[in-house]
Amino acid sequence: MIGVLLVDDEQLIRAGLRAIIESEPELSVVGEAGDGAEVPGLVARLRPDVVLMDVRMPAVDGIRATGHLMSTMDNPPKVVVVTTFENDDYVYEALRAGASGFLLKRARPEEIVSAVRTVSAGDSLLFPAAIRRLAATHGGAGGGQDGLAAAGLTERESEVLRLVAKGLSNVEIAGELFLGVQTVKTHVGNLLAKLGARDRTQAVIRAYESGFIKPA
Repeated sequence: MIGVLLVDDEQLIRAGLRAIIESEPELSVVGEAGDGAEVPGLVARLRPDVVLMDVRMPAVDGIRATGHLMSTMDNPPKVVVVTTFENDDYVYEALRAGASGFLLKRARPEEIVSAVRTVSAGDSLLFPAAIRRLAATHGGAGGGQDGLAAAGLTERESEVLRLVAKGLSNVEIAGELFLGVQTVKTHVGNLLAKLGARDRTQAVIRAYESGFIKPA
């Protein structure tokens, strides 16, 4: 069972999300909050696997709430920010703060369910093309691969990072590089540790901001 915490200042939005989440047998809404200020206490008490977090709220917004979770918890839940506009600067800042992805408020029910499952599993990016567009638009203009030189990635880890950024899952990367899936998992784990990235989304952002991957 995947436990989900809903955080949005609009009760109607929360009700809609609850109906969608609880229509799936392996998903469950463990709690709700109307502002980011309530999130730390609820997460500590309810231990959700995934938080669906509105990016804009009156007192504490989704960026601050996400950053607080990532900086204060040893094993924080995965956060998916929910937003009206895909290219909003707030979305990118939420991703930089530690969110694993984002959903548009107009997303179809099947997209919302898929998003929860995807970030919970953690072996592929959520909406990789959208993540790439955001990273390419907002990322820095680093100096090519040397931008990550201090991380000491091996040649194989660099290959895997580029494929992660393309949105490939562990199984797809294994097929691309003729490796076992467990070997790919090991490479992904190693490169995340070297980059100081909590998940694949953070690694992709680092890759673009450093210039390791250049916008097309």
